[in-house]
Amino acid sequence: MLENDDVRKIVREGYAKIAQLEESCCGTAPAPAKSSDGCGCGCGDPQESISKQVGYTDEDINSVPDGANMGLGCGNPVALASLKEGEVVLDLGSGGGFDCFLAAPRVGESGRVIGVDMTPEMLEKARANARKSGFANVEFRLGEIEHLPVADNEVDVIISNCVINLSPDKQRVFDEALRVLKPGGRLMVSDIVLLSELPDFIKDSITGYVSCLCGAVMRDEYLALMEKAGFTGVEVLEETAYPVEKLISGPAIQAIIEDLEITDERLASIAATVLSAKVCAYKK
Repeated sequence: MLENDDVRKIVREGYAKIAQLEESCCGTAPAPAKSSDGCGCGCGDPQESISKQVGYTDEDINSVPDGANMGLGCGNPVALASLKEGEVVLDLGSGGGFDCFLAAPRVGESGRVIGVDMTPEMLEKARANARKSGFANVEFRLGEIEHLPVADNEVDVIISNCVINLSPDKQRVFDEALRVLKPGGRLMVSDIVLLSELPDFIKDSITGYVSCLCGAVMRDEYLALMEKAGFTGVEVLEETAYPVEKLISGPAIQAIIEDLEITDERLASIAATVLSAKVCAYKK
């Protein structure tokens, strides 16, 4: 069983490689040969194709700076958030800045968007994207989502896209989210949740920690953590099946599957237990 700090190190290093390669990790195609350098998951599908599958439009994809969309999401939290002019938005695990850049025009010049990410290479990419495209109302801060570099009651809306599942301390994430939200603020996330426990060969895989899968918890547990933090109105707005057989198509997990002689039927049964959930919650 990996310690929390080990998980963070694995995730940070994995996403640093993704930032440098400009390839997605939560992809939906078998990994090409070059993914053996350590990306550790199914890479290969164009980021645009992945993004369309999880809810982004052509207009969304074409409106952000080149390189901002890395195909890492499992939904479109910006579309759910109903952002208003003048609001302050916080993106947990902002990556290359895709969702931040979509949020920026919605909140306008009087609003502000803050992206927080623990991977310096991702921040460098996001900040470069903001500079070259003139996003004056977007900033990116280095930090862990369990220890947000954000003041109490600072933001109106929190969004997050396939990131909280990576955290080894999700309760702390939701506690921090509640702290930084203004009274009446809202949380809108897209994330991976489970209907039943994953088999050990996936849970114990280092590859799986970067592929948005190993850290996922049961759906009811996920919602209970939000309620325990103090959120109200916790609700699953939408949930769809997530293609786990594609997520585990990287060479490392493929080797485990072959060694254990895991059948296609077994993989299909695993896929049926994994969901992409769109969840909302509010601070009183």
